[in-house]
Amino acid sequence: MPQLTGERVRLSAVQRADVQQVQDYYQRNRQFLQPWEPLRDAHFYTHEFWMTELAAREQRLAEGAGISFGVFHQHSNELIGFCNFSNIVRGVFQACHLGYALDQRFEGQGFMSEALALGIGYVFEQLHLHRVMASYMPANLRSAAVLARLGFVREGYASRYLKINGVWEDHILTALINPDSTL
Repeated sequence: MPQLTGERVRLSAVQRADVQQVQDYYQRNRQFLQPWEPLRDAHFYTHEFWMTELAAREQRLAEGAGISFGVFHQHSNELIGFCNFSNIVRGVFQACHLGYALDQRFEGQGFMSEALALGIGYVFEQLHLHRVMASYMPANLRSAAVLARLGFVREGYASRYLKINGVWEDHILTALINPDSTL
């Protein structure tokens, strides 16, 4: 399982052994994340749901289709967020989608920028991907700022792109190209 270490965070591919921390993270951040994520029913917050979901994430990692990193605080080892590289496509595309979330208590302190830099470094250097794509809702100024800091470039605007919190929301589409892409 890939593990990446930064100054204040450690990224580790989440697995079933992390189920209690994952469940605790989502329960703790339920209201905070609600405006930015799909509607979640009560089952989403259960141990059973997360055992099944983490097994699926392990399978996607084994197949090379995606990697879901848990963002762990370097000193406390607490799960404080996620950095997900999904829909990995090979062939002539060599790209993936990026999704991420951070515990409300750690927002605005640079933890997500550090975690994303580590994860992006991994998919560029180890997986040899050419492009990482990320989208965000126009109202999500924190996401806009973190992506801009990391060098993501706006490539478009998608109307009614994703169903977030029960509503089809517009998104700004961005991408980051691997600077060493000679693959």
